[in-house]
Amino acid sequence: MSINDWFKQRESRRYTVSAGATADGLPDGVWRKCPDCGKTLYQGEVVKSLSVCPHCGHHFELIARDRILALVDDGTFAETDAGLCSLDPLRFTACKPYAGALEKAQETTGLAEAAIIGRASIDGRPVVIGALDFRFIGASMGSVVGEKITRAFEIALAERRGVVLVVASGGARMQEGMLSLMQMAKTAAAAERLAKAGLPYVSVLVDPTYGGVTASFAVLADVIFAEPGALIGFAGPRLVEQTIRRSLPKGFQSAVSLVEHGMIDGVVSRSELRERIGTVLGYLLPDDATTAGGAV
Repeated sequence: MSINDWFKQRESRRYTVSAGATADGLPDGVWRKCPDCGKTLYQGEVVKSLSVCPHCGHHFELIARDRILALVDDGTFAETDAGLCSLDPLRFTACKPYAGALEKAQETTGLAEAAIIGRASIDGRPVVIGALDFRFIGASMGSVVGEKITRAFEIALAERRGVVLVVASGGARMQEGMLSLMQMAKTAAAAERLAKAGLPYVSVLVDPTYGGVTASFAVLADVIFAEPGALIGFAGPRLVEQTIRRSLPKGFQSAVSLVEHGMIDGVVSRSELRERIGTVLGYLLPDDATTAGGAV
């Protein structure tokens, strides 16, 4: 082949060109850069590894539905209350109207609200599982998120199932004022009723988990796991430093630090999470629950 023919063949080749680029200058949807080790990763390989960096183990963000599907038995998840969505009872406006923020979040995420819940099974054991999606107004807990979490506990109580919740949140959704703050007590009371019935509740805290969600149902589980690198707390580090006027220790509010101080039970890699939750359910779920829960 002559050099001219080679150039003509090269020019006729079809290339897949990404529509955009990331902040790192990498083609969007093809490559991504790990923020911890700095290596450039092929997106297809990242997806296969449950969005975990194969070099350093950094856990990338996952959307709520993908988190659920990574934990449950194949084909068992059936969503409930998918149509519930928030209203704007206070007609709240700050930098932008709350109604507009809801509409934009729904359009961007394809979700009606920040929480997804439903029935499923994990290792053949019946559960109600839910996850919060941080893309939806920071997965903040308004009246609908609180209602869906409460219904998750109520379904589990009625059908003798365990509860598994994957939690990421910026806290209470203050655009709903007192209605938002009421969800803390509401979800905590629902978790207590499940505990009194002897049914297990496992929570998985992912990055970030803060505010009223941390102060309510997220830390009331029988077993609390966290993903590596997750930051968990009530107020953010900057606010804590401004309040106490002291520098915080290294690793403050990190998952590893919280294990050392007894707030959570373990830091579990995403690849091992399903197995660990299945083991916990095997120990804590009553024998009658495996049949009383009925079909998923």
